[in-house]
Amino acid sequence: MDWLFEPFQHVFMQRALAACLLIGFLNGFLGAFVVLRRMALMADSLSHSLLPGLAVGVLLFGVAPAGLFVGALTAALLVALGAQLLARGARVKEDTALGILYTVAFSSGIVLLSFVKVRVSLMHYLFGNILGVSNQDLWVAYAVALVVLPLLVAAERPLQLLLFDSAVARSQGIPTGLLNIALVVALVLTMVSSLQAVGVILLLGLLVSPAATVYLLCDSFPAMLWGGGALGAFGSALGLWLSYWLGVPSGACIVLVLGGFFCLAYLFSPRYGLLPKFWRARHFHHESLSRWEKH
Repeated sequence: MDWLFEPFQHVFMQRALAACLLIGFLNGFLGAFVVLRRMALMADSLSHSLLPGLAVGVLLFGVAPAGLFVGALTAALLVALGAQLLARGARVKEDTALGILYTVAFSSGIVLLSFVKVRVSLMHYLFGNILGVSNQDLWVAYAVALVVLPLLVAAERPLQLLLFDSAVARSQGIPTGLLNIALVVALVLTMVSSLQAVGVILLLGLLVSPAATVYLLCDSFPAMLWGGGALGAFGSALGLWLSYWLGVPSGACIVLVLGGFFCLAYLFSPRYGLLPKFWRARHFHHESLSRWEKH
């Protein structure tokens, strides 16, 4: 059993494991709202929009985690609010505005990083490096989890009504606009806390894959929330362990593991899987054919 625990004898791997469990659970939990609300495009746009904020943070404060956090948070919120303002004041739809704003933001981030005097790697921000997680990064992740998780749990019922029927939610006196803003803020905070793990490019996979996998396995909203969180934490830890032995980038390995779980659920889910559906259709066809032949 030494091969199982050997990677975690190193201090940097212990910090990385703590980050995997915390960030994986938080993303898997929040991902249920993203999947059901169909916010994947917005989530992808916001993840790319973090780059210019990171660049500005490095230019102003160096590589201090606090500066990077504030810069990335500000940039993502500006893009999210800017897309809504553009959609209200012009003919373009919100998804079109998001597409324009996030590509402009992402491009400006790449340009700004070329002016940074501190030695930073663009690949580090694009794809992450969870093995380089510091104690400050962990504290940021803890603080975000302490804000986001209680907020989502406390607002679970009104959020659930908002996800499935926003018109009914408004008729019940639920402040849907405020809830939408709170959901976007929670999404941005979670993304910023996950940057060190998977970077801006792979963030969407960590966020959506666990929830989408559980969505194929059950019809229970609470099970989707907590099951997505558990799967996100387990898949992230497994991806970290595999990356150690295979010698591959940890962020990409984590997303590949979570994507593999989704593929298995897509193929073998008892109710919604492709193969069980094919087997049931074939089975019913043979039953109908045999009854017809008897007559």
